[in-house]
Amino acid sequence: MNSKDLEKKIIDNYQKDEHMMILVFAQWCVNHDLDPHEVYVRAYPDQEKNPALRQAIELTVSKEEAESIPDQTVLGVLSLFGNDDLAIVVNEEIENRKQNKQ
Repeated sequence: MNSKDLEKKIIDNYQKDEHMMILVFAQWCVNHDLDPHEVYVRAYPDQEKNPALRQAIELTVSKEEAESIPDQTVLGVLSLFGNDDLAIVVNEEIENRKQNKQ
């Protein structure tokens, strides 16, 4: 495999993983009765029309059909991809949920 093919394969794998990260985020939002688009736009107001997010939202299932996604999992996945701003907003939602349970 030449270096150009290897580079393309690395980029393709990163993009697939990035789409999976967005899907995990979107499903976590659905599982907690949050609008993934609204949460995302709070973190990244300049990316309101993100096609990867729109695609991920279409792939989500109802929370009744979904597996549970632990808060730390979604935060870890966001951190892994450098989505610190989104992780901050997600963490705010986690804290709000904890306060509302009290």
